[in-house]
Amino acid sequence: MEYQMRIIRSKRRTVVIQITRDGEIVARAPRFMPEKEIKKFAEKHGEWIEKNLTKILADKENAEPAFSDEEIRELVKKARLVIPEKVATFAEKMGVSWGKISIRKQTTVWGSCSMSGNLSFNCLLMLMPESVVDYVVVHELAHRIQMNHSRLFWAEVEKMMPDYKLRRDWLKKEGGKYLTRMREKRNG
Repeated sequence: MEYQMRIIRSKRRTVVIQITRDGEIVARAPRFMPEKEIKKFAEKHGEWIEKNLTKILADKENAEPAFSDEEIRELVKKARLVIPEKVATFAEKMGVSWGKISIRKQTTVWGSCSMSGNLSFNCLLMLMPESVVDYVVVHELAHRIQMNHSRLFWAEVEKMMPDYKLRRDWLKKEGGKYLTRMREKRNG
């Protein structure tokens, strides 16, 4: 089967096929590779393309609508009340300080901690179970002790939250659909 695809040429040595979130098939190929060879490669991987294209289009069709401006404003407002209190409580227990706290509408991360101790949290956390919000707060505060994701970092998180893996796994599994809705909002 021949596919409608966009070809992007660069200095790369191999061909790779990608399917974007919008369902566009993109072939990234070496600069001088003949188009015929690129199409042959795509045909050889037709089963993979069909399977992934079907999944992406189904996910897109079943996706919940993007957040409205009003919903985002309400989430930010709630987060500004809830998160600073949680930061203060956990920071005291962990013996760490922090700088400024920002609440943002982010599309890829749940939180971050700068070298200077400023914390940023995603307003979408207000849609998560409280135990997951607590995990993200502890995770970011643990960066005040270990500014990485080393074994020592995870030991700090575990000291405060022995079941952190369950909470982290829930966020990885369930949280993505909320980030997708936020991306739809930004792109829409």
